[in-house]
Amino acid sequence: MPKICGRYSINSLIATLVAAASLSLPAVSQTKDIQLPALGDATSGIVSPQQERELGESWARAFRAQVPTSHDPLMVDYLEKLVAKLAGYSELPDKRIELLLVKNPTMNAFAVPGGVMGIHTGLFTTANTENQLASVLAHELGHLSQRHFARGVEARQNASIPTTAAMLASLVLMATAGGDAGMAAMMATQAASLDSQLRFSRQNEQEADRVGMETMVAAGLDPYAVPEMFESMLRTTRYSRRPPEFLLTHPVTESRIADSMNRATRFPKKHYESSLSFHLMRARVFLMQAESPQAAVKRFSSEIDGDSLNKEASRYGLVLAYSKAGQPDRAHEALATLLALNPNKLEYQLALADIYTAEGRYEEAIAIQQALLKTEPSNHPANMAYADTLMKAGFYLQSEQILDRHSRRRSTDPYVWYQLAEVHGLAGNILGVHEARAEYFILNGIYDAAMVQLRNGLKLAEGNYHTTAILQERVRDVRGMQEKAMR
Repeated sequence: MPKICGRYSINSLIATLVAAASLSLPAVSQTKDIQLPALGDATSGIVSPQQERELGESWARAFRAQVPTSHDPLMVDYLEKLVAKLAGYSELPDKRIELLLVKNPTMNAFAVPGGVMGIHTGLFTTANTENQLASVLAHELGHLSQRHFARGVEARQNASIPTTAAMLASLVLMATAGGDAGMAAMMATQAASLDSQLRFSRQNEQEADRVGMETMVAAGLDPYAVPEMFESMLRTTRYSRRPPEFLLTHPVTESRIADSMNRATRFPKKHYESSLSFHLMRARVFLMQAESPQAAVKRFSSEIDGDSLNKEASRYGLVLAYSKAGQPDRAHEALATLLALNPNKLEYQLALADIYTAEGRYEEAIAIQQALLKTEPSNHPANMAYADTLMKAGFYLQSEQILDRHSRRRSTDPYVWYQLAEVHGLAGNILGVHEARAEYFILNGIYDAAMVQLRNGLKLAEGNYHTTAILQERVRDVRGMQEKAMR
């Protein structure tokens, strides 16, 4: 999917976030345990849960307008399931989490109020196990469940309310300017903060560590992965002239590692099965970051012959690299070994279908995908792969039906709307093209372009009362989003 260049500058993004952060917040005493009344609570008067979610949705749209994100269905599906597992055991009242998978090789993750979590693809290459990856996700859920954003705004209302907005906007700089500009913005923002506010931030980190580990244990994951991940983060600093982006906002010290280890020792050590799916996703990230398919082939071949965290995942990466390099025969050969080991593994079945599709063997690919959907009709990667194969095979109407149904399941997924617009065009459904493109642009915060699509749709829908009413309502929605973004 091509990168969409947003219409918002960094300054306008900061302005939007400043406006969102400038809510009038009453004072809350800072007790030792930092008790915070629930946002929207009848006695708190801070902000309603709905307002918080609207803030998160607006921020996510503004972020997408600036930052390249990955829509790899398999990776998105894996992360959504892992986060959902953790969220189910967290203190979050609203378990819905919107994920932003940032296509960036740096180690970073962040949480935004309203249930938005950003994960850089580079986090997969820092973590060596699923438990280590989960420790970062659980930590971010801790920030969300403990309302650290609201408390940060409240702590700054008598000093510099825009600080929180600037901190959020600096995440965009980090993800788009290679880190240096973002680091400068982050350090400038931190330098402007009072020492008491920095202490409050450190207290937030400690609280998120504690709550995150409790969430992991409740979810049946390894608490010892928390100090392991901290140590892995510190090791990365030895080979860099500056700390990774994650450590700029989540400083890791020897005392913090010791604290997490002491906390982990309260739980008995036991064996945790290695997650094959994690290692398969890790291989996809290495392929994504490779200079070329040939370089990826060399890397995965070397891992198979030498040391590898998981040789099965390395072979999977080799299959994908051969496919991307246009060598289907070698891809088939490498995949045969994996299918013999685990014939029903979703990733392997989809890889086989992809190879068949690339070879023009559409009937065989479709048979595989239909069998997968028969078992799990709503599976995201299987639906997207099936729709793609149908589209390439020229079955545009069938592909439309699959994506239209899937768009109702995943109405906030820009990739689904992008693909739906493509197949609408191939099927000659021009009104559908405008409707799908409008939703795509809305989710990417490009409201002017969305409005153009909606107006074009209204012209084509003239005489169709039901469709006209829906489009007119969407026009009003977009106007409201534009007004909020310009405040």
